[in-house]
Amino acid sequence: MSSTERPLVVCAIAGSLRQASYNRALLRAAQELAPEGMEIRIFDRVGDLPLFDQDLEAQGDPEPVVAMRRAIAEADALLIATPEYNHGVPGVLKNAIDWASRPPRGAVLAGKPTAILGASPGVTGTARAQSQLRQTFVFTDTPVLPQPEILVYRAHEKFDAEGRLTDERTREFVGKLLVGLASWTRRLGSPG
Repeated sequence: MSSTERPLVVCAIAGSLRQASYNRALLRAAQELAPEGMEIRIFDRVGDLPLFDQDLEAQGDPEPVVAMRRAIAEADALLIATPEYNHGVPGVLKNAIDWASRPPRGAVLAGKPTAILGASPGVTGTARAQSQLRQTFVFTDTPVLPQPEILVYRAHEKFDAEGRLTDERTREFVGKLLVGLASWTRRLGSPG
């Protein structure tokens, strides 16, 4: 980071409700590995979001929705750690994206530089879930960092009992992703 560049703020969201999830642990690792000049703030309230309902929205956005939209809007970039459930995006994460995609014009996701990563005990990591997220983000006009792809497979072998990412190669890849996200965000210019 040069002396003229301001620090980047990244809003991080895990697509899992489980407190000891590998994806929450992956976001904590990202906080440790963030390059100089990047602050990663984890938004940890996706479980508080009601299911998206346009009738509910018409009554006024619920407080957890307002809080999430504010967290995304105040950030320069977005970092999403997704598990993969039944070959797809977890419902809780898709619900968060549905709320963040509203209103249709001027949503906080529009133009927000984003990076995706994910961890799973399976051997394909979270490839399918990440692909589905990329498709969703085309519709929301959310530019997603193309490379590197971080597909943490056999996650139970890469984290210790306290949830710390111990696999050095994975740590290196996460660090590269964050450097790429910083460069991508500065190149695109964040709407936030």
